[in-house]
Order: sequence, then structure tokens, then C-alpha cells
Amino acid sequence: MTPETVMAIAYQGMRVTLFLAGPLLITALLTGLLVSLFQAATQINEMTLSFIPKILGVFTVLVLAGPWLLKLITDFTRNLITGIPGMLM
Repeated sequence: MTPETVMAIAYQGMRVTLFLAGPLLITALLTGLLVSLFQAATQINEMTLSFIPKILGVFTVLVLAGPWLLKLITDFTRNLITGIPGMLM
């Protein structure tokens, strides 16, 4: 296995990881920002108020983007496993 192959696999792995985690993290970030703005505007300083909207937002994105995320990880895994014989040369 050449260093270029290792770097290509590592790049693909990081890219897939970013695509898998990105939508969920962005949703949690934006939801947290909106809840923080709401708390600042209303002067409600409840620490647990941000958890429920974040959980609901991440769950909604997971339900909506779940098939795409599952296809992405299964395609990557399938390509990685089927490429093993080519890597051994």
C-alpha cells in the first residue's frame, strides 16, 4: 500500500465524517444560538431550556437526513471493503 493510497483513504474518511456530523452539529449550533438570543431578549436564564429544542432539532434533522447519511456511510464502507484486494498489491 502506497502513502498516496493511505492519504486518499484518510481524506475520504475525514470527508465522510464531516458530511455525517455536519448537519447535526450545524443544527445544534443554530438551535443553541436561537435559544440564546431568545433567553437574552427575555432575560430567562434557565440552563436547561436549550436542551429540549436542540434534541428536537437534531432528531428532526436525523429523521430527515437519515437515509442520505446511511447511504453515505454504507457506500463508503462498501467501497473500502471492495477496494481491499487492490490495496494489497
